[in-house]
Amino acid sequence: MSTSSRDGANAAPPPLNHLRVLSTNLINRLHMLLNGIAITAILFYRFTGAGIKMIERETPLFGVPLPYMIITISEVILAFLWVLHQAYRWRPVKRTVFPERLPAAEEALPGVDVFVCTADPGKEPALGVMNTVISAMSLDYPGNKLAVYISDDGGCDGTLNAVREAWKFSRFWVPFCRKYKLKVRCPEVYFSTAVAQGGEDDSNEFHTHRRIVKERYGEFEEALAKNTSKSVSRDHPPTIQVMNDGSNKDNEMPLLVYVSREKRPGQPHHFKGGALNVLLRVSAAISNAPYFLVLDCDMYCYDPSSVRQAMCFYLDPKISQQLAWVQFPQKFRNTSEYDIYDGRLNPIWREGQGFDGIRGPPIYGCNFFMTREAIYGTRNISKGADLNQLKKLFGSSNEMIESINNIHTQKLLEKGTKPYDALQKELQLLASCAYDSGTQWGKEACGLSVFHGRGRLYNRT
Repeated sequence: MSTSSRDGANAAPPPLNHLRVLSTNLINRLHMLLNGIAITAILFYRFTGAGIKMIERETPLFGVPLPYMIITISEVILAFLWVLHQAYRWRPVKRTVFPERLPAAEEALPGVDVFVCTADPGKEPALGVMNTVISAMSLDYPGNKLAVYISDDGGCDGTLNAVREAWKFSRFWVPFCRKYKLKVRCPEVYFSTAVAQGGEDDSNEFHTHRRIVKERYGEFEEALAKNTSKSVSRDHPPTIQVMNDGSNKDNEMPLLVYVSREKRPGQPHHFKGGALNVLLRVSAAISNAPYFLVLDCDMYCYDPSSVRQAMCFYLDPKISQQLAWVQFPQKFRNTSEYDIYDGRLNPIWREGQGFDGIRGPPIYGCNFFMTREAIYGTRNISKGADLNQLKKLFGSSNEMIESINNIHTQKLLEKGTKPYDALQKELQLLASCAYDSGTQWGKEACGLSVFHGRGRLYNRT
């Protein structure tokens, strides 16, 4: 009995994820073989005696005619492009995760920051943007481990007021979602008649609670409708506001932060890339979660367990050291039934599965998790780097340098307090438009440097 107990104690924990090569692998390779034989035969014909003799027979006086040369060159180029496109067909894979095997203790889960970018409320209505923010706040993850940052590149007062209203409504919505374990956590979609409501509970308490929350959502919509300010500025100082009323005593509510970076006409802002740079710096001083999720403002979180699914890769000791990002697919709910024009972009998704089987997928711009360590490149920095060297790399902010030294440690919000007022001066510096000028980070990040590390493409089963 003691031996079996010892063996059970030493047994390896069950895997958090599983990789399976798709059955289409064999079909793809047979298809490549047949096409490769046909292309080889065509090129052999073009460059050997059979094709040359036919040309000499037709035009013996002028050598190789121009049309024949153009066709031959075109076939060579197309054959080369065809070879390149076979890479993602060579070994397509599918990954399955087991979130139920993650540590049960909330303290064992790492923190995650969520970044949502918006720029113009005229083109990106505030109601849709706030639904994205609220769905991110409602993710199935411990509230004290989650922080949501919204970047307002337009510096619009209307967007700031909308964030405040979203925070008020989320105080009712987030507990409602977690209490009844809703599957659809975007309120706009949940209360629409076009989709299933997602509530499993049929009790009177649930229906009463749902009616109250729906009334609150109606008030939220009315408040945003009255908020008609859509003025966008390209010349404004930085503004950072943490939505925290000091009453989050049970740590159920995640952090919500509004960030409007400084913009000046003479300074390049690098569009979304520049906005993400500022969000990385500001979040490093506030929450400093080791992982972050990037969302577009028109993409809500379809699966509330997506954070836990991503952690099934990041907490796997076999692959975590080589893993930079986890890419999730885009799901479109407003496409036609038969989708004859491929509005769901399925070929792009299939390509990603193929690249995942050989080296790793590219980043699609949104819906991906990434580690701070990968984007900072801290593995390439010597452990004994002094303060001056770090400031040359990442700027003059002491908070930024401290966060890099503690890159795997999340800063937790203290219960019932407002600790961020003292950080405002530092946050203003981090959100300034000239912060990274002259730094190594500014040269590489703003110069579109390549991310180091491998990606993982996860297909939701």
